[in-house]
Parts: sequence; structure tokens; C-alpha cells
Amino acid sequence: MMWATHSGRFGVLRRAEPFARITRQRQHQLWHPLSPAARPQRSQFSSTARRWQEQAQKEIPNAGNGEPSILAKMAESAATTLASVVVLGAGFALAAVVYHKSYKALQLKKIANAFEPGDPVLELAAIAKEIPAPPNAEHWIMRQEQSKIDAIITGADKGHYHLIMGEKGSGKSSMLLEAMRKINGDGCAMFEAHADLEIFRIRLGKALDYEFHEDYIGGYFSERGPRESTALLDIERALNKLEKVALLNRATKQKPLVVIVNQCHLIRDDEDGKDLLELLQQRAEQWAAANLVTMVFNTDDYWVYERFKQLATRMEVLPVTDLPKSHAVAALQKYRHRYFNEDVEPSILEQVYDLVGGRLSFLNRVAKSSNMLKTCDEIKEIEKTWFLNQCWILGSEMDDDVMDQQKWAAASMVLAQALVDKEEEMDKTYDDVTGHVLPSYPMHKAQQIMTRSDFIRELDRLNLFTITSKAQVRASSVPMHRAFQEICAEEGFRQFLEDTNERIAAIESLGRTRELVAKDLVLGGQYEISKGWGGMIKVNLKEKEEEQETDDKDDK
Repeated sequence: MMWATHSGRFGVLRRAEPFARITRQRQHQLWHPLSPAARPQRSQFSSTARRWQEQAQKEIPNAGNGEPSILAKMAESAATTLASVVVLGAGFALAAVVYHKSYKALQLKKIANAFEPGDPVLELAAIAKEIPAPPNAEHWIMRQEQSKIDAIITGADKGHYHLIMGEKGSGKSSMLLEAMRKINGDGCAMFEAHADLEIFRIRLGKALDYEFHEDYIGGYFSERGPRESTALLDIERALNKLEKVALLNRATKQKPLVVIVNQCHLIRDDEDGKDLLELLQQRAEQWAAANLVTMVFNTDDYWVYERFKQLATRMEVLPVTDLPKSHAVAALQKYRHRYFNEDVEPSILEQVYDLVGGRLSFLNRVAKSSNMLKTCDEIKEIEKTWFLNQCWILGSEMDDDVMDQQKWAAASMVLAQALVDKEEEMDKTYDDVTGHVLPSYPMHKAQQIMTRSDFIRELDRLNLFTITSKAQVRASSVPMHRAFQEICAEEGFRQFLEDTNERIAAIESLGRTRELVAKDLVLGGQYEISKGWGGMIKVNLKEKEEEQETDDKDDK
């Protein structure tokens, strides 16, 4: 072991490093002509050697301690950063692809699950429609159209799409729900239409269990997400997803899915509503041809049929009317036994039918009442009040500002009077087997009677008149026709209606007439009109000459 002295301030004696350690450090140094290893060994305390060593370290940075240069460190850092970015980018890209694929697969699975048995929407709808649920699943009224609807819902009747038409309260929705209940909603989805396309989109998504990419995380990382579009495009995307599920369903179950759009008459009869119906009909035509999905549209109004008729090739129309007399009496008896557990005499049941007809909603309301005959009169008064509030006429004293509304009201009254008068031309208005035979006119004839072609559809929407699937116009119900009879039988009604029409004609005549007042003629002037050469007409005004005084004044 070696010892060396250092000429410090205090002259402290230090122990020198072992020779072996010094040798190992020199072996790791970079070789350079100016490095200490390549130079002759000089004394540690030589000032020349110290300057030589400092100069070498300046020329070759980090040559004395074996560290890399700054450029090498920069290259190493850049390579490390690039590798990290590549690894992270590849990881995120792989995760994004996996998430996107799994999200799309989950969407299809959720839509397929919406057509599985045990749909809770069916139970809620059945409660609202008062259809008994299992185990008390006996249906109270069995209509003749029920077998046809059962075949549609079960998938036995395929290759077409269906439009169910009928008046409000005739039992269309109840039959659809009963058919779904029999198969526990297997392969069926049902939702209510709405006038607002956004609400229609939400209800369609709820029925199909489709979120329209509202829960898609990828939308946070893009400027335009898939949800930033119109409601009509969202409906198209939902139908695209449904088509994929229907293809898988046909391969496994060998029957089409069934989608029911209830209350289609709530869709507005405007450009947006027509575009929506056109979109649904196009899909219904394609899916019916391929046996993928059977679309069922339920409506109260005739205009939906007119819209579908333009492009229909595979559409079938199923009209639902009031019950015939025998079925209505049996239905009323069942209703009465259900609510009051009593059997009513057949004469009273027939009397009730004569007053309200075979409309199921009216029969159900009457059966719940303690005094059935009184309730029948109340129903008629309600219908009469509704008609008068919408269509009453104002007579010859009406103001010209309400002429447009009175045109509509007068045309409605004229049609109601024509329907009442047609009873005299009919062979019979009541049949002992089928019941009421309401007078009706073809639609074109009704428009001729009203002298307007644009009023009848609005009257159908208001449930004042109805247009059947065969384009026959009549009163919307038996109580409404009874209201027509009472109104037209009032004393002085026909003259009052005639006065209203004359007042409307007078106001229109005044609107078409232009009054020209010649003040010069009033003041005594005259016009001289002459026709010159070339067909030019010349008008000259000749003013009235002033009267000359006949009495001469005496000169004073």
C-alpha cells in the first residue's frame, strides 16, 4: 500500500489509491493521441501536465470519464421517444379497433334481444288496453279479424306488409296486443308513432333497444360524431341495424321479424311526415320481398293510405269496422258480466246497440255505467257538441273576417244534411242481423256536394266524418249520425244554412267586385268619349256651366 503527501493548507497526509484501481480506470478511458493514456506519464503536481490535460478535455468532451456526447444523447432520447409513441399509438389503435368491433357487435346483440320473448313493453301496453295478462289471459271479445292478425304476428303470413285501417275505438290496437300476448312477444316489436320526428326516433330506438351511438366513446375524439345528424338519418341507421339482425334471425328461426308502428295518423301530413312514411314504406317493400321483416302500420285516417297507395306493390289493407249486431250484443253482455257480474236482458242490450252501435270503446263505456241508457245519450251529446263546436254556422249576420272558417263549417253542414237526406233513398238503414247501415257517399261525390276537395281529409282527422278503406264517406259513428239527424231536424235549420251560404256568396262577390266612383259626374260634369283614327279612345271632361244671373240689378 502506497502513501503520498499533498501540499494542502494543513498538509494533511492522505492515503493514495491502490495501483490496481488506477490501472482499471485508465483501461476504460477512450484512447486519443492527446489523452493521458497516450502521453508520457508526468508528475501529478506538474503545472504543464495539468494544462495539457485540461486542453485535451476541452477538445474531446467527456473523453476523460467515458460519457457519450450531446449528439449521442439527443439521438438516444429521440429514438426512445419515437419508440414510446409508436408503442402507445399501436396500443391505442388496437384498443380502438377492439372497442369499435365489440360496440357494433353489442348493438346487434341488443337489437336481437329486443325481439326475444317476454318484452315488458307488451305487459305495459296490455295493462293500458285492459287486456288480461296470464294466467287470466282469456280475451273478452273475439273479432273475425283476429285470426288474420294472429297469422301476421306469428310470421305465418309473410311476403307482405299490412295497413290496418279503422275508426278510433274499433279495437285495432287491442287485437294486435292480443296476438302478441299469445306468443309472448317473440319476434315482435311495437311502438307508438308521433308527430315530432325526434320523439319518433327515440321511440323507435326504445323498441329496438338501439342507442343511436349516443353512448359511443369514439365521438369524443372526433370533430363530427355519428350522432350529429337529423332524426330521419338516425331512423335510417336504426333500420340498417335491424336489417342485419333480421338476416341472422331468418337463418336461425326461418320466420320474419314483426315491427308494428301504431297510430300512424299522428304523423303530420307535411313534407317531413311524407318523407318518414316514404322511408318506412321503402324498407317495408324490400323486407317483405325478402321475408326479413313484416311491417304493420295502424292508422285511423285515410290520408296515410293515400300516401302508401302511390308506391305500394306488396301492401295489404285490413279494414276494421264496428262490430255487427250479434257480436256487439255478446260483447256488451261479457263486459257487463265482467264489471257487475250480472246478466242483462236481451231487449236492453239491443236498445243499447241501437243507440251507440258496435263501437267497442262506446260499449265498454256503457258497460261500466250503472245506467246504460243514460250513458248512451251522454255519448251522443258529446259527439254532437264536438261537431257543433267545430262546424256551426253563423247565418246571414256573420262578419266577413270569418268567411274562411265559415266556408269550412258550411261545407260540413251541407255534407251532414246530404247524409241525413240520403236515408230516404236507401232501401234500409237497419238490418236485423248486421245492425246499422249508415248512409255514405263516394269520396268524389262528397267533395262535389261540399264544392271543395280539400276539406274532407281534415274532417276525417277530427273524427267528424270518416273515410273508409273503400273511399266511402259517412259519419264517424252511430252517435255522430244521430247528432246529424237531430241538428238537421231542428226548426229553421235548412233556411239558416241557406242564409249562411248566401252570405258567403255575397262576401265573395264583394271581394271580386271593384267600385269606380266618378266624382265629376256627381258635380254635374260630363264625359265625352270619342274614338279617333287608329283605334285611339279620347275622353274629354265637360264641366257644368255656371248659371247666369237673370235679374239685372238696378243702377242707383
